[in-house]
Amino acid sequence: MTNKQGYAAYANNKIMTASPAELTLMLYEGAIKFCNIALDSIEKKDIERAHTNIVKVENIIEEFTATLNHKYPVAKDFENVYSYLRQRLIDANIKKDPEILEEVLEHLRTMRDTWKEVMQKAGSRA
Repeated sequence: MTNKQGYAAYANNKIMTASPAELTLMLYEGAIKFCNIALDSIEKKDIERAHTNIVKVENIIEEFTATLNHKYPVAKDFENVYSYLRQRLIDANIKKDPEILEEVLEHLRTMRDTWKEVMQKAGSRA
């Protein structure tokens, strides 16, 4: 087995055995990664690569929106934030504007960090 195949098997196993909370964290990490790649691509004038990675971030945000549990009132607040981020990503993609992507990245990092805190607090109660 080559190193790539071994890593792919490891990554797949990590996803398949992750809890819902860990999967959410992985999605935040992925969105941040793809946003950073898009920023780098804009800087290097690689418009196609920038577009591809902005769309990946949009898809992750859409997944967050689709999985909201609306039995909790806070879901509406998250839906509004996700809607705002999706619109900013569309604007960033049309304009290939790194400032808009930096704004989205800041929000994603804050949300990821908050999610990590929630996971730690929930784990400490176990």
